[in-house]
Amino acid sequence: MVREDGKRNFALRDDDGEDSVFSGNTPRQAALKAARRLEPADSESAAERVPIELREKGTDKVHIYEGWAWEEEAPENKPDWMPEVITEANVSKQGIEHLDE
Repeated sequence: MVREDGKRNFALRDDDGEDSVFSGNTPRQAALKAARRLEPADSESAAERVPIELREKGTDKVHIYEGWAWEEEAPENKPDWMPEVITEANVSKQGIEHLDE
């Protein structure tokens, strides 16, 4: 279901059900937000890929991604409030499933 600002809400699914909700204009934006909450590795090449399932609120679509996160030094022109080490993330779409409910 699309909000007035054009963003959609996506619920993170796991074995215990749905607990977190991420919003974004696209499913990928929400998946990137979810991936940044993963335990970061020391580098992108060492990062473990974790399945991420996001159900689009108001529909029966479940967007399936592989996500991974890693730590990186902040850029030199960073603002004062930004920490020296930041978490980066990436996702790869695996497909879409439809719920049978």
